[in-house]
Formats: sequence, C-alpha cells, structure tokens
Amino acid sequence: GAVMGQGVHVVELPGVGKRYDVDLGSAEDRVSVVVRSGGTRDLYVFTKGSADPTAVLELSEEQARKLAAVLSATFYEG
Repeated sequence: GAVMGQGVHVVELPGVGKRYDVDLGSAEDRVSVVVRSGGTRDLYVFTKGSADPTAVLELSEEQARKLAAVLSATFYEG
C-alpha cells in the first residue's frame, strides 16, 4: 500500500474502506485502523508479535474524533 507520512501504511480494502497500519517502531507493537466507507472505524491493537489483535474497538466518527483529540493532546471540555 501507499506510505502516508512517517510509518503509516494505507491499504485499500475493496468494498470496505481503507486500512491504516501505524508502525510504532517495534515489530511487536502496532495499531491498525480500518476506516469503513460508512464512517465507522475499527481500531486493532497488536502487541507481543501476536497475529491476533490484543484489542479491537469499533468507533463511531464522533468517538474516533474524541480519541484523536486526547491522543494529540488537543483536549476540550465535553
């Protein structure tokens, strides 16, 4: 797939949307986000080199925005 910025790989998922694989600098830890065409995001967290995700979260667009705001330290009062 395409490389977007530093360590983010984009993979087209026909009929589904796009998957963004975020390289966390360690082969053991990575995060993948599937952005579905309907707007839902699926967040997959992989740790310890396991092929299966340690955690999977389904996020609405609004939930994804909240999480992104916290991760980027752009806090807001809810």
